[in-house]
This record gives sequence, C-alpha cells and structure tokens, in this order.
Amino acid sequence: MYFIVMDLEWNNAYSKKLKGFINEVIEIGAVKLDESLQVVDTFSMFVKAQLGKKLHSRVKELTNITNEDIRSGLPFSQTMSEFRRWSAGEDNIILTWGDSDIRVLIENFKYFNGITVVPFLSNYADLQKYCQAFLNISSAQQIGLLNAAEMLGISGAEYSLHRAIDDSILSVQIFKAIYNPQMLASYTRHCDDSFYRRLSFRPHLITNMNDPLVDKSKMACVCDGCGKYMERISEWNTVNQSFRALFYCRECKRKIRFTVRFKEYFDRVDVKFSSVPVADKKDTENANLS
Repeated sequence: MYFIVMDLEWNNAYSKKLKGFINEVIEIGAVKLDESLQVVDTFSMFVKAQLGKKLHSRVKELTNITNEDIRSGLPFSQTMSEFRRWSAGEDNIILTWGDSDIRVLIENFKYFNGITVVPFLSNYADLQKYCQAFLNISSAQQIGLLNAAEMLGISGAEYSLHRAIDDSILSVQIFKAIYNPQMLASYTRHCDDSFYRRLSFRPHLITNMNDPLVDKSKMACVCDGCGKYMERISEWNTVNQSFRALFYCRECKRKIRFTVRFKEYFDRVDVKFSSVPVADKKDTENANLS
C-alpha cells in the first residue's frame, strides 16, 4: 500500500457548454510514500488549458504559473492517464489538504471524460481535517497549510506555496509529523457511492418553516436575564434566510428579536441563534428627552 499526497492548481474558466464557469485543473503534483513513510517517487505536470486560454491575474500572482506553462502540458484526460499509471494500485490512500481538490477533480472528470468518479481514487483522507483533529482545532476554522506547518515546527520558507508539487511536499512533512495509523484510519473513506454523494451535496440554509428538518423545539427563546421561556408576540418571518420573531419576557419586562437559522449538511442540520434586545417606543422617546 502507498500513501499519495496530492495537490492541484486550477484556473476559473468560462464554459460555453455549461454556460457558466468551471475550475479547470492546470497543474498536478503528488508525492508517493511507502508504508514506512519513505518517499518512493514524485509526480509533477502542467495540464494544458482547454477552456481558459489565459490565467486570471490572481492565479498568476499566487502561483507564478504562466500562460506559456498551461499551453505546454498534456490535456486533462492524458495527464490523468499518466497519473493513474504512476499511482498504480487500488490499495492507495490519496490525501489532499482539504477536499476542494477532490471536488474540482470530480468536476473535471465529469466535464472532460464524461464520468462522475475518479478512476484512481479508491481510498481518501482529508489531511486538513485529520491535522486539525490532531492539533485539537475546530474544523470550522479551516487552518491553512502554512499555518499548520508552523504550529508543528515545520518551516515553509523553502517551498513555493500554491505550486502543486511544493504544496504536496510540505503536506508530506505535516503528514509525517502527525502520522498515527489508528487515527488516520478513522479519517480514511472508501470511495464508494456514499463518498461521492457526500461530496456532491451542497450545504444550504432551510427557508421553508414547514420543512421536516426544521425542529420547532429549537425555536423557543429563553430569556438571558431570568432563564425562563419567553412568549412569542409576533408571527415568524423569513429574513436573510433565517426565521425571526419578537419574544417578550413577563418576568423581566423586556422584548427580544430572536433569530434562528437552520443549515442542512449531508449528515446533519446545524442550528444557530441570535437575539437582540428591542426597546419600546416610549422608552426610546424618554431616553431622547433626557
């Protein structure tokens, strides 16, 4: 079995076929490790641009890749055939920093090859999530590659960040520093139908109050003063893709504008709350007079 740490660079390009934009892969880099985490081989290739003939200025600035570079490579399908031969083996575990590269890879295979799976992807681990768990950092923070390296005492000074092979090599250094077989196993996913469904699912806010995923018990408002349940004194309204209503606390004689937001993910629904005190008109007038 091999570990393959991979990174992609891409350019946002317009597609007439899609009548919209697609992130077109322009470079791939990877490092192959054996089970002892020794480097076996590396892979680095530019991908010939077929849609975006010119790079966006931000991509040029970040990567230092040139328009000549993206004209010099092989087309996507041929590049991926080369990479498939190089990766050789169904027991590989492919790792990327965050799952964005895998999402883009799937998008490109669908566009250029007409398939919805990545042929060389059998097992996958999100190195960013694994690293954040190792460092006990919430996944909501999305720590960057360089920051993670610095937290682990690894210098990133010698690497050209935002270049596929250099990012892959730096990712390898991080991987070696945090490698734990049991922990890695818990973050490794077999790339079956469920894996692809999860990746293709787009998290979204729920704006229909009658949606069965809306838990009405989460829409109760508790006074932060006395700790008692408040009385709703207005209808629920949908504002900025959230539900909002006025609540009144009889104990504290105060009003609250209470907002609750439901966001659906592939395997869960997150609920967030916010509340703002609302002053009565009379109180506001008296305050202005004084």
